Amino acid sequence: MMGRWSRLAGEVFLDWLAPQTGLRWLDVGCGNGAFTELLIERCAPSNVMGIDPSEGQLAYARTRLAAGPVSFRQCDAQTLPFADDEFDAATMALVINLFPDPAKAVAEIARVVRPGGQVATYMWDIMGGGFTMEPIREALGELGVSTPMYGAEGTRPEKMSDLWENAGLDGIVVRRIDVQLTYASFYDFWRANTGTPNTIFKAIAALSPAEVKQLRARLLVRLPTDQYGRFSYGAHANAVKGTVN
Repeated sequence: MMGRWSRLAGEVFLDWLAPQTGLRWLDVGCGNGAFTELLIERCAPSNVMGIDPSEGQLAYARTRLAAGPVSFRQCDAQTLPFADDEFDAATMALVINLFPDPAKAVAEIARVVRPGGQVATYMWDIMGGGFTMEPIREALGELGVSTPMYGAEGTRPEKMSDLWENAGLDGIVVRRIDVQLTYASFYDFWRANTGTPNTIFKAIAALSPAEVKQLRARLLVRLPTDQYGRFSYGAHANAVKGTVN
């Protein structure tokens, strides 16, 4: 569902950070290691520590990155088991809205990054219509189906900036990341976006066969294809970075 989109946004995000090589990185909410892999490819770190609360995700990440300057650890970002100033930089890719207490998490992450080091994140602008599954959410809304998403309010740029300011970070900069993805066919799009048990998946699963047919018809109108059956649309994320003082 998210891999192709997240890589596109992640490339723009890392180019924007423009980090030095040879840094010690903390990758918070690393999941299956997709962003961690991109970080190693583009930033040449001395080492990366990927953390996530899901041991299942970490098990996959370890197979994905069996070699290289990386290790993984199961832990909670709100209570990190690391010393002060242990890392040169920390990132959170597409997870800032998932913390029960985002302010506590950002403050804790800033604690383990040395003075002068960067702390940064990016997340799809759910409230601003930037989510990658927004066409489906809009079509479901036309059918009277609501798809509220956890932590959506926290994806607003001003909310993200406030988190960084309240954590005492300096030189705070916020930007929007725009990306566009082309799907090979409507089948490619449908399969990619309805195979993960998230809010959208559950909403579609609750529909009758006739309602699913209506949903697909609305999407086909909303996403016109070219002569080869391909179609493209865009998504956008909000990103914020700051420096530990």
